[in-house]
Amino acid sequence: MSHKKLIIISGLPGTGKTTISKRIANEYQIPILNRDGLKEVLFDSLGWSDREWSRKLGKASYALLYDLMERLFQYQDRLIVESNFNAKFDHEPLLKITGKYDLSTLQIVCHAEGEVLWKRFQKRSESGERHPGHVDSGNYAEFKELLLNGHNYESLELKGEVLRVDTTDFEGIDYPVLYTSIRSFLS
Repeated sequence: MSHKKLIIISGLPGTGKTTISKRIANEYQIPILNRDGLKEVLFDSLGWSDREWSRKLGKASYALLYDLMERLFQYQDRLIVESNFNAKFDHEPLLKITGKYDLSTLQIVCHAEGEVLWKRFQKRSESGERHPGHVDSGNYAEFKELLLNGHNYESLELKGEVLRVDTTDFEGIDYPVLYTSIRSFLS
């Protein structure tokens, strides 16, 4: 039985992945790797321009994420990773790491009503709080249809439990119930 635990927090942009992952990390004192955070470090180091450059650094940030996961699991027993994982690209690297380190996984899939996600995405991109390297405001056409199908986000096909958390109303998230499931997974 594996003693190493990986919590994967995924979902579409605007579903509250980062907020939830930070709360879980603080509650259980578990290190967290946030893929957007890595991408923003790359933006700050290498600059930013257009959507194509953002995509290029996005690929690099995933490579960094997987490399850091491997390095950390050599010495770490628990880790949280957070991103809008896509089975087409992320299944194989995650399967390789989970197999290599015999990781138990818990996926927390954040989802929300499409109209809510679309409005959050627009508000976030226009707020000036998001790193400009993401160039979200120039990508409305790319994201609108995806976000309007908010509840259709799928989990990755990995062994382990999958929890779906509806984040349509952030105030309505039942953290005690979520924490009970996480505590059970970690024990």
